[in-house]
Amino acid sequence: MSKQHLMTTSEIAAYLRIKERKIYDLVASNRIPCTRVTGKLLFPKPLIDLWIASETEGGGLERTERRPPIVAGSHDPLLDWALRQADAGLATLFDGSLNGLRLFLEGQALFCGLHVPDASAEDPLGATANRYLFGAGGEAGGAAARVVLVEWARRSQGLILPKGNPKNIQSLQDLAQQGALLRPRQPQAGSRVLLETLIMKADMKPGSVQMDKTVARSEMEAATAIADGEVDAAFGIAAVAKRFDLDFVPLATERYDLAIDRRDYFEEPFQALLAVTRSSQFAEQAERLTGYDISGLGQVMFNG
Repeated sequence: MSKQHLMTTSEIAAYLRIKERKIYDLVASNRIPCTRVTGKLLFPKPLIDLWIASETEGGGLERTERRPPIVAGSHDPLLDWALRQADAGLATLFDGSLNGLRLFLEGQALFCGLHVPDASAEDPLGATANRYLFGAGGEAGGAAARVVLVEWARRSQGLILPKGNPKNIQSLQDLAQQGALLRPRQPQAGSRVLLETLIMKADMKPGSVQMDKTVARSEMEAATAIADGEVDAAFGIAAVAKRFDLDFVPLATERYDLAIDRRDYFEEPFQALLAVTRSSQFAEQAERLTGYDISGLGQVMFNG
């Protein structure tokens, strides 16, 4: 993760206005988002800010007014298709996992889709950091009082490349060694967090991957930049690469979740969405899009 988005133990202690020993206690009890790079603790600021929001009493989830019929968070082609099929009067505002989660915590979205890897876990993709954002160490608390976190799908994430892969890029190391230009996502996007997690896990030097100054607000924008010859690569899901007839090198399988208030889970709009997922057309669409594993769809990953 870029330097400006990571804080050291002393910096996070000053940011939270608590003693460093308390930080170590939070890390030991798995109650704060963090990662280790060569044994050193680092704290992703975007996750910390949302963790603070989720721990604040009286947060958005405690409000009694009805939420607007908006689905926020990270864009997912399969979810987008299913929402249209459900025809439940839900608008979409897809602008990254962390932005969507902020809207959800503030009560400005009915539910949100997110995929945020847990860089500190042995399996950073299977144990997503989503749980940090809804209470301490996976326990209900703060804004987590009524949250249900449901698995939507497992998705193949990797490098999206020009058709034919002219530079023969097969890994992040190849990307760095060839000086290929990558169109990045905004820091609040789950794909950006995942890419930087993979770079750290590969023990690559910060800045070794050359990133374009222009930021893509969606994977569609990033793929368009490749198709137009503006950049050499982007990081995203297999379904987007297929849609643009681009090459794809898989690097990870991630879990994409839906976060919703328990009360709203049982209301008609969300139930209409779930009804779509039980149809044969849904399974056919997932296969058509490519890169999806929907065998765990509907599994409750967290119940506040």
